[in-house]
Amino acid sequence: MRWRGRRGSSNIEDRRGEGGFGGGIGRGGRMRIPGGIPIGGRGGLSIGTIVLLIVVFFVLQMCGVPIGDILSGGGGSVGTPQTQSERTTNADGASDEMRQFVSVVLAETEEVWNGIFEQQGDNYREPTLVLFSGSTQAGCGFASAASGPFYCPVDQKVYLDTSFFQTLAERFNASGDFAAAYVIAHEVGHHVQNLIGVLPKFNEARQRMSETEANAMSVRVELMADCFAGVWAYYTDQKGLLEEGDIQEALNAAEQIGDDTLQRRTQGYVVPESFNHGTSEQRQTWFAKGFESGRMNACDTMNNPV
Repeated sequence: MRWRGRRGSSNIEDRRGEGGFGGGIGRGGRMRIPGGIPIGGRGGLSIGTIVLLIVVFFVLQMCGVPIGDILSGGGGSVGTPQTQSERTTNADGASDEMRQFVSVVLAETEEVWNGIFEQQGDNYREPTLVLFSGSTQAGCGFASAASGPFYCPVDQKVYLDTSFFQTLAERFNASGDFAAAYVIAHEVGHHVQNLIGVLPKFNEARQRMSETEANAMSVRVELMADCFAGVWAYYTDQKGLLEEGDIQEALNAAEQIGDDTLQRRTQGYVVPESFNHGTSEQRQTWFAKGFESGRMNACDTMNNPV
């Protein structure tokens, strides 16, 4: 991806070097096999475990917060509000390459989604991306390096530990700058879902579902975020920023963090009813749909077969 020399986002909150918030893995909650990217968060949310042991399910486990509460942005345990500026910068890392890269990718997502929302007669509220090392406190609870990237709808922020990209390359065999960009775009996709009401509706509906049914709907939420990442990639390509091999990097990352691939790697077998982010094939398919179409309405995983 041709990112060097491009504008960076001002919506970066750099907490690296501030030290952890203590705690460790809390009680309550059950460890789930990672799947989304982040993804992150449950909706990568963590957005989405929300990527790989990389996403929010692990955060939920640590703080004992029900996933439904996080998705709705209310109820349950919520972290203490931050008192520092939304735009703090770590002096030691302000100019490091990783921060620059993340800032540029975030800026590119802002440009794309501002344009799409404007075309629809709406305003896009830009999320903040929090860089941290070790552990930090989110509106959804405590986050650690083990949680991976995730999106917290309570404070509308994406959380990213600085060691994640190395983990993505070394542990998940998904190297390349566009693999990392795909993860960021996926988490921002969860923010888009929050703005258009998908996450609140999911939370409301899951209260009436069994765990298996809720997992199945979670898969649809995650695949939509993958598709939205593909939509972003479409417009990024239109600007001439993609290089040869970039899309393959994203597709490989989607494959490596599919629920089936992760479960085979971690436990040697798969349990389909426990999937909550989608299989490798599903994640690749929906990213590709977004990239090939460039349209949000091509990402309707809620009303179409996945």
